[in-house]
Amino acid sequence: MNKNIDGCGTGIEAVITSFNQGTMILEAVESLCAQTLLPQKIIIVDDGSTDEGSIRVLKNLENKAGLPIPVMIQYQENRGVSAARNAGIQKAQAPMVLVLDGDDKLKPEYIEYVSQMLLGNPSMVAASSWMHTFGTLDSVVCPLGGKINAFLSRNCCPATHILRRDVFEQCGGYDESMRSGFEDWDFFLSMLETSPESLIGIVDKPLIQYRTAPASSNVKSMEKRLGLMRFIIEKHKDSYHGHMVDALLGVEAISNSRLYQWENEVAHAIASHQEVSQSSHDFLKSPTYGDGGMASAVRIASDLTTKLGQSRKE
Repeated sequence: MNKNIDGCGTGIEAVITSFNQGTMILEAVESLCAQTLLPQKIIIVDDGSTDEGSIRVLKNLENKAGLPIPVMIQYQENRGVSAARNAGIQKAQAPMVLVLDGDDKLKPEYIEYVSQMLLGNPSMVAASSWMHTFGTLDSVVCPLGGKINAFLSRNCCPATHILRRDVFEQCGGYDESMRSGFEDWDFFLSMLETSPESLIGIVDKPLIQYRTAPASSNVKSMEKRLGLMRFIIEKHKDSYHGHMVDALLGVEAISNSRLYQWENEVAHAIASHQEVSQSSHDFLKSPTYGDGGMASAVRIASDLTTKLGQSRKE
């Protein structure tokens, strides 16, 4: 049964950003209307859609009767997702705001579980949950949240989250110059910089249904990752300077984890007499030095020697 969050003595409004997303925006709205804890209002910001079908869907939504939540649509010229989110959050009046992309949707318990986490910790500037991806990739993604030191080497929170509106105003909102990606990571750093005690919480349940596609903005942004990271590091240089060890060790931990995963795959392929990629073959012939590469190649060779010895005994 749906209930309004006003019964808890607080309030949440939802902001959905939209750009040429057709009927997907309806799925996002329907997922909000099915929440066990309803938001007070849904604000849809259309960022200059040019697709006639998408515009027609939005117009129909404006005139749709019987929705359990008031829906307001704001149209603006195309200025990017950061500008759209800022515009929507600035229209909101509730103390907490849910940010949702128009091609994603939420499980019914999302607002209830995530808002409870926020209400339980005044130092928490935002909160979200794990994600269930669908579309191209079917998986469960488990970000960890944390304080600012955790966010220096990677983004630890989904773009879909619930934030405190006063912290949004304090940090200045999303950077509207960032139109190539990572704007959510930058925004989380800005919020976490508002107080030494600030943190972002994560509910350990996959309550976000995150749509994946080969040509998504998230995939495209990875092609520019180094340039975007340089921008973020230079913008938040005081935070990186103050937590330099955590930032560097965080990146190294990610690198080591992926290296071990790759080692296991290569060793398994060779032991199973499967063909490895040319890049893997070249690496084993001439491993990199000083970054763990040579040690990785030695571990692969050692593992293969052990397996060959065992097979001969058998």
